[in-house]
Amino acid sequence: MSKTWFITGTSSGFGRQMTELLLERGDRVAATLRRPERLRDLADRYGDQLWVRPLDVTDTAQVRAVVDAAFAELGRIDVVVSNAGYGLLGAAEEVSDEQIARQLNTNVIGSIQLARAAIPHLREQGGGQQMQISSMGGHVGVPGMSLYHASKWAMEGFYEALAPELEPFDIHTTLIEPGMARTDFGGSSADLAPAMEEYAGTPGAAYIRGDGIPLAAMPGDPHKMAEAMIRVADLDRPPRRQLLGSDAYALVRDTLAARLEAVDEQREVALTTDADDYEPATA
Repeated sequence: MSKTWFITGTSSGFGRQMTELLLERGDRVAATLRRPERLRDLADRYGDQLWVRPLDVTDTAQVRAVVDAAFAELGRIDVVVSNAGYGLLGAAEEVSDEQIARQLNTNVIGSIQLARAAIPHLREQGGGQQMQISSMGGHVGVPGMSLYHASKWAMEGFYEALAPELEPFDIHTTLIEPGMARTDFGGSSADLAPAMEEYAGTPGAAYIRGDGIPLAAMPGDPHKMAEAMIRVADLDRPPRRQLLGSDAYALVRDTLAARLEAVDEQREVALTTDADDYEPATA
């Protein structure tokens, strides 16, 4: 049975890949992006199967209007995919106030407002799926990308609390956590802060201002990753989180194991701070 999807950021990367795959299998797609002309080839090929609207996710009023229009014109929307976003590269001291605001307005506020705009419609229709494109960077941290990581960790926390809020309404949420993928993340999709000479030779500068990472060193195939996202959304009970890529699996697993070990080492000090009359609840 075909589905209807709402996807942001469909001009390139995962958004474009998902849109193409879904249209090929016969689903309907409400595709949004800042420059709708970039989907003209798909619109010519698929006609009414593709619903296209301009959308800048940093414009909350436009987000609400476009989401409302999509549900009104298409009826039921089964899956809402929050994909629009980009990476701000540079040390915390290097990035400008304007760059920080744009990064958080796009990756955090835009994603939250998309979810909020869709929730009433999904609840009223009796359920659906919210899929947020996050990153392995929502668990790990790389020097020179602190603001990007801040945006992804923010969305991880938001969906951690949102999931149990929505599940009573049969609305499921999934955080997609890709590793390094052969997309344009470090190219035109990124925003690079001006370099400060004080940071020359530091780990952050070496990582983001070097010769770049060759494609052969990036395990993620965007086409395969998009296929996996669709498979996850097709599940009756999709997972709250889904890692994609061997690097994401290894790095996140090692990071969480190290963090849990550190937590265990803090137990003695942590327990000394309970009130004297506190009695822990028993099962």
